[in-house]
Amino acid sequence: MLSAKSLFQEILDNDESFRLFCSIAASGESQGGWENARIAALVPQSARELAPKIARHGADEDKHGRIFHALMNRRGLAPAEVPADTDYTMLLERHGIGLAHDKLKSEQRLTVEDIVTYLAHSRVTEQRASEQMELLRRHFGDHPGIGRAVRMISQDEDRHLAYCHEELLRLASAGHGRAIRRTLRACALAEIRVYRDVSLAVMAHMGRILGWSRAKTATLAAAIHAVYACERAAGWRRMVSLKMPEQRNALGDPAPPAPELA
Repeated sequence: MLSAKSLFQEILDNDESFRLFCSIAASGESQGGWENARIAALVPQSARELAPKIARHGADEDKHGRIFHALMNRRGLAPAEVPADTDYTMLLERHGIGLAHDKLKSEQRLTVEDIVTYLAHSRVTEQRASEQMELLRRHFGDHPGIGRAVRMISQDEDRHLAYCHEELLRLASAGHGRAIRRTLRACALAEIRVYRDVSLAVMAHMGRILGWSRAKTATLAAAIHAVYACERAAGWRRMVSLKMPEQRNALGDPAPPAPELA
């Protein structure tokens, strides 16, 4: 019977599929680390208090990238080339979501409106990351090979999501509520399309590596389209709501050192 656990177990058990999975994850996390580091360096003077938190966010993403590389190293695997159709971060940028890399590569200070865009984009994508890592933690949190890494990354993603909620609520109370709502909605609707397309691409690549039958591939594709239909109908709304998190100032402390997984 197909299930999230059985599918990931199949990917985990095969070196080539595990290599591709970790390479895709590491690439996305490293890209997020670079983006957050640039945003931290370019925040406007009026939002300088956010810079250490944004930098902490970026340091966490870099750490996650190193963790995925360490998981590959432990199995003697070299990173794989990441197929363009699985590059979630870059596909979101092409849809105009988040801050353009051209802007981040410049030395011009960002505006408060740019910070709203960054936080709204992060609130949506961190919702997805938190949910995905919670799924992995539920099924593989005690796994001897990847359990510690899964628990660590999952905890970080929950903190990132809490931080986004808190900072967006603070900006909303400062008069940016309408812009936040508009940006969150646009980000969420674009993200669910990109997530569907990336999911289909990842499953297609995994299917070729693992030799899945046409019937299995079709069943998985149908399930991905069904998830998208539910998200397009109403599920996207979970990505745009804001509430004060239980964990306040979630990124207020310096980033801890990267763990040793070897």
